[in-house]
Amino acid sequence: MEDVTDPPFRTICKRLGADIMYTEFISSEGLIRDAQKSLEKLDMSEQERPIGIQIFGHSEESMIQAAQIATQAKPDLIDINFGCPVKKVVTKCAGAGALQDIPRLLRISEAVVKATHLPVTIKTRLGWDDHNKIIVELAEQLQDIGIQALTVHGRTRSQLYKGEADWTLIGKIKDNPRMHIPIIGNGDINSGEKALEAKNKYGVDGIMIGRASIGNPWIFKEIKQYIDGNREPLQIGIDERVDICKEHIERSLVWKGEIRGINEMKKHYSNYFKGFSHFKEFKMKLMMCKTPECLYSTLEELRSYYQ
Repeated sequence: MEDVTDPPFRTICKRLGADIMYTEFISSEGLIRDAQKSLEKLDMSEQERPIGIQIFGHSEESMIQAAQIATQAKPDLIDINFGCPVKKVVTKCAGAGALQDIPRLLRISEAVVKATHLPVTIKTRLGWDDHNKIIVELAEQLQDIGIQALTVHGRTRSQLYKGEADWTLIGKIKDNPRMHIPIIGNGDINSGEKALEAKNKYGVDGIMIGRASIGNPWIFKEIKQYIDGNREPLQIGIDERVDICKEHIERSLVWKGEIRGINEMKKHYSNYFKGFSHFKEFKMKLMMCKTPECLYSTLEELRSYYQ
């Protein structure tokens, strides 16, 4: 979710039902070197709470310092990312790369727990590959060193995002009588129906939504309604899609400035209007816009066209 879950997008997701927010993951090396992009990711607003700052890194020393810096930003918790499968992260033995060295993963985790007074949580995967699905045992070890909650993505690092997520081992963690910390499931949940099925079948304490929220921040509202018994499909019309897209633009302009705000919104338009026939023409107009006025007028044209 790099370059997606920034404050403008998180604020919208929160209003539409997300319970706990996380920042984009932040490099520990970037934080301790005062890298502008890393420091910028510490920005949070009160309306996003409860929110966690997610950090990643390959060494105890850098992760300790990063946790201390993150703590000063006053989030509600610190999250460690041991799940990112991207090559440039993994080759540095960070993210899911840590799953190749469990003793070091545990040392880093314990060091971060001791470095902050805030609750520390972890996001990880089932294991490195199909021959090393160690998450059930690892969950116990993480709990024993003080981790307060564990999120598990139902794939190995080797799978990346291919194939279907396997929640069976997540269910085994929940079935372990020694486990008492919250277990959060992640992977392939893109509807209220799937969320309820996962909750009932595997007994998870929560569900983390990642890619399914891109262009669809309503997913949180849909899931809550479904779990509460409202099984009617959530229909999001053109008016609400345009209104939320405009709000996203406005918040991005405030947070990032006009030029960067306009450029970085380009990756969102196709997602907000996915499935709308003949959208390509409007997308091209939006991509060519260089001013907020152009964006807003194009979105109003789009609204009129689909009404």
